[in-house]
Amino acid sequence: MSNLPPQFILLFGALLIPFLKGKLKAGYMLSLPLVAFYSYLQMDLGVYWTMQILDFELVFGRADKLSLIFVNIFIVVTFIATIYNLKCNNNLEYFAGFLYAGCATGMVLAGDLITMFIFWEMLTTGAFLLILSRRTKESMGAAIRYALVHVVGGLILFAGIVLHIKTTGSTDFTHIGLSDLSSYLIFIGFGLNCSWPILHAWLPDAYPEASIGGVVFMATFTTKGAVYALMRGYGGEPSLLWIGMAMATFPIFYAVLENDLRKVLAYSLINQVGFMVVGIGVGTDMSMNGAAAHVYCHILYKALLFMSMGAVLHQTGKVKATELGGLFRSMPFTGVCCIIGAASISAFPLFSGFVSKSMVMTAAAEGHYTLIWLALLFASAGVFHHAGIKIPFFAFFSHDSGIRVKEAPVNMRIAMGIAAFLCILIGIFPNQTIYPLLPFGEVTYIPYTFAHVNGQFMLLIFSALAFTLMIMSGIYPAEIRSINLDADWWYRKSFRLGYVFFDKTLNGINAAADKYILKGGVANISRLAREGPAQLLILLLTPIWEISGTSPEHREKLRESLRENVQKGVFPIGITAFLSVLLIGILFFF
Repeated sequence: MSNLPPQFILLFGALLIPFLKGKLKAGYMLSLPLVAFYSYLQMDLGVYWTMQILDFELVFGRADKLSLIFVNIFIVVTFIATIYNLKCNNNLEYFAGFLYAGCATGMVLAGDLITMFIFWEMLTTGAFLLILSRRTKESMGAAIRYALVHVVGGLILFAGIVLHIKTTGSTDFTHIGLSDLSSYLIFIGFGLNCSWPILHAWLPDAYPEASIGGVVFMATFTTKGAVYALMRGYGGEPSLLWIGMAMATFPIFYAVLENDLRKVLAYSLINQVGFMVVGIGVGTDMSMNGAAAHVYCHILYKALLFMSMGAVLHQTGKVKATELGGLFRSMPFTGVCCIIGAASISAFPLFSGFVSKSMVMTAAAEGHYTLIWLALLFASAGVFHHAGIKIPFFAFFSHDSGIRVKEAPVNMRIAMGIAAFLCILIGIFPNQTIYPLLPFGEVTYIPYTFAHVNGQFMLLIFSALAFTLMIMSGIYPAEIRSINLDADWWYRKSFRLGYVFFDKTLNGINAAADKYILKGGVANISRLAREGPAQLLILLLTPIWEISGTSPEHREKLRESLRENVQKGVFPIGITAFLSVLLIGILFFF
């Protein structure tokens, strides 16, 4: 058992990166995930790295098969992304990437809700910095919107955790289930990071604006960390079936219309997470293993697809379908890697997606969730269409855009090559690679049966045929420059209406209070406090002055003198004596 928690190797290791230069920095950054992976390999099942704070025990290392498969893939993709980013020369991006990876690793190893929440919130900081590190006006706006959304989600989650601890008296991060207000708040907090429908718009808004290498980290940690949390806390929850079904289907329509190819990948990411959520909702060993396997495979092929589009953006400065085409001549290696990623996400036999996605669909069929199974079948055809065909077709084939560039830098090709190799390796040898890592019982599932392979081939062939016919007939939506409205349109408009409403009401109340209370009432009270004593004395002394025969002119001078003396706090002895007697009399009377 290693004494070095892998999350802290990444987190504290990130602090030294800005102080290093050149090859030393590159070697150091590559060593961090390797050392972290070694620490992971030394971990036996059990609980480690506990700390007592007040009445709570914080657990930084709960090692079971569920947490360890996530730690495995998180560190693997961190190593791949580090290679991919080696030449970006951006210390902010380097630091943010390792901060993000360390927090994600710490979150899945957390054995209690408090520790989990701490790392969960730090995830937002890492992602925020990765978006910001692109240093464009668009990325700055996306980073701020990302932070606002996730701060709100964090507050909801925090409220749920506090209520849960108060209700149960326990901080253990185990199965929660939907039962009371606290469980629903935690459920919603997890769901926001998971990019549930209506709450999802932050993802396609932020991910395409992240830095070229930063989006590889982002496609890995936030949503998959939320999937882990749902697996840990809400396995078998029936509502997740319908949430997952909606996630798997609705992004297809946005992805078909979208022109920005990195945004297409963002929508397809939601689509694929939908399969995982359905697997959690079914709740059997088969479906939960399918969800875990799909997390592993999805991280690899989604990273590969984002890296291939990042390489295109790095070399051409463009990533929109209307501006690309014919790049296979200039970037054949990147094109092949993109095709491998596309085949994997499409669940093509011999590629990784085939051996994971089918587990979820088989579990849904065995559970007699017919509508869910049909929706997932439709979603499988849809993702093949928009991610399996559209992205490589419009970027590397289609019309010739005339763009002639060099192939991606060597470090980018190495990173893409590793991810592509793993996608093929897992697809061909699932029993030797991914199935032994799965956490829920022994895996007896056999993906390569004649019925399954034949059915998947038929699905893919007819999807490709439909795409071809629509392209040739002109029915397929034209790749045009456009702005597609998403769910955020509703809450942006509602927030604007809310702002107008509160501006007219609360600011109206504020203006009235300023006018009638601050400038009116308070001013009058101040004037009374300032001038009242003098006026009272004048009122009492005027009859005395008249009886004594004082002339009107002299009386006016006495009044002015009295006002000045009262303002200065100076009173003639006679008046002071008179007021003293008056005060004593009042006190004696009452």
